[in-house]
Amino acid sequence: MGLNLYGLKRRELVEQLHRLGIKDKNVLKALNTVKRELFVGEEFKRFAYDNNALPISSNQTISQPYTIAFMTELLAVKKGDSILEVGTGSGYQAAILCEMDADVYSVERLEELSVQAKALLDKLNYKVKIKCDDGSMGWKEYSPFDGIIVTAGSPKVPKSLTDQLNINGRLVIPVGDRSSQRLIHVRKVKTKDNKIKLLKDQYKDFRFVPLLGEEGW
Repeated sequence: MGLNLYGLKRRELVEQLHRLGIKDKNVLKALNTVKRELFVGEEFKRFAYDNNALPISSNQTISQPYTIAFMTELLAVKKGDSILEVGTGSGYQAAILCEMDADVYSVERLEELSVQAKALLDKLNYKVKIKCDDGSMGWKEYSPFDGIIVTAGSPKVPKSLTDQLNINGRLVIPVGDRSSQRLIHVRKVKTKDNKIKLLKDQYKDFRFVPLLGEEGW
């Protein structure tokens, strides 16, 4: 499949996502720029712009484009925001965040994926700080973050992650059981009497691989 055909399919996918309700122009622009075919194995490249999750190494998946777009839109990324990604996976979500001019930090539990994603992101000149560790504990060294996005399903909202949010920071995380989760959007605010409060909204059901770790499964 030639580069022009990939580009055409990428544009068609973005138009489909817009019809499905994704409105953030910066999210759509990033999805129209990052080459998803580079983040999947050779045998799956022809499916790169189908609106489906696809297998990657270590029995993990690259999320459905709509899911990535929906979660990224909820994150409300602004230029220069410090964003923590929990679950580097293929590196595709991190690349999307880089295209939106965020400073991206990413934690991956599986060493094979961590190494592969770092090599690919470096090759594509996406500057992402990556470490192999328990993502449910966040990355305290670089906190607080303006946004945190978790690409695996958790039984609860990890306290370590909300603790590492800036005031007015946003956390997007799937929460539920191992078979299905509801997307939770958390905003950390300070009340008039200087108390910290977490405002939570719930969105539609999704299905993610489990978040394994001290504050996950």
